[in-house]
Amino acid sequence: MIGYYAHHHGVGHITRSDAIARSMAEPMTVLSSRSRPAGHAAAEWITLPLDVDEDSDNASPADPSAGGVLHWAPHDVDGLTERMAIIAEWVARERPRAVVVDVSVEVAMFLRLMGVRVVVMAVPGERADPVHSLAYRSATRIVAPWSQQVYDPAWLHPYSEKTTYAGSISRFAGRERTAGNADPTVVVLGAAGGTSLTDDLVDSWSAVDPRFRFRALGVAGGDWVDDVWPVLCSAALVVTHAGQNAIADVAASGAPAIVVPQARPFDEQSATGRALADGAVAEVLDTWPSVARWHAAADRALELGGRRWSALRTDGAPARAARAIEQAAPRTVRQ
Repeated sequence: MIGYYAHHHGVGHITRSDAIARSMAEPMTVLSSRSRPAGHAAAEWITLPLDVDEDSDNASPADPSAGGVLHWAPHDVDGLTERMAIIAEWVARERPRAVVVDVSVEVAMFLRLMGVRVVVMAVPGERADPVHSLAYRSATRIVAPWSQQVYDPAWLHPYSEKTTYAGSISRFAGRERTAGNADPTVVVLGAAGGTSLTDDLVDSWSAVDPRFRFRALGVAGGDWVDDVWPVLCSAALVVTHAGQNAIADVAASGAPAIVVPQARPFDEQSATGRALADGAVAEVLDTWPSVARWHAAADRALELGGRRWSALRTDGAPARAARAIEQAAPRTVRQ
């Protein structure tokens, strides 16, 4: 079997694991501190404790970076100890052919020290630091969930022989487009990982632009839909953050977009935004447009028209990632 460690921050890692699992030719076990979503394609789900002490008043645990060697390995955190013990017990029992780590340097190194082949899911941003390099150097395979044509970071070049650029992985890859809505709609996407966008700001755009009906999803005070695909397909324009899954989903829909990167560690979304801007894929702004800037931003996005989204290679991306993962380890017959 193949394992897949999915980080608990936001929902993107879990969503991506589902898209890849549906393209795998063998069972996948997901290990995560997030609960299993309904309908997830994993064959098994291992729930891990969080790696923080939620009940503790200690906001500053001792030596969290292990002297600068890692990102998060504090002393005396029961959840961290317990989750590593669960991972170790699972590996010893099931002997996975490989485990995808999406993402955690600590989990990647722990698995590698157990002799497991590790497939590291690369993340955009500034990742040339020694801690990230440790994971990339030790990985059996690296999967970059983006198009090299659009984003080709120099820090990934030393590992080119073991890197697969799968394309942007969308949960909607290969899904047929639905019929469009008669009303031209601006769809505004919030973010599970946090966003500075407010429903009041969306209302201010609506007040000055009668061309469109505005619909805010995942924004405080806005709507929520379980299946956003029909909404994206009918959108005349999408306003979104630069999270990997949101960008992949909008790319799959082909809708014109205004993209506003949000603050994330290691400039993850900023790097994605710069790549989209350099490739003239979408209109990219540093901040959510003010009322005064709305018309200019919307007009530039509509002029681009979503014609360059195909450069992100969303078609077939989950399958390319799945093949790279499956090929990372030889099949062996255990005695």
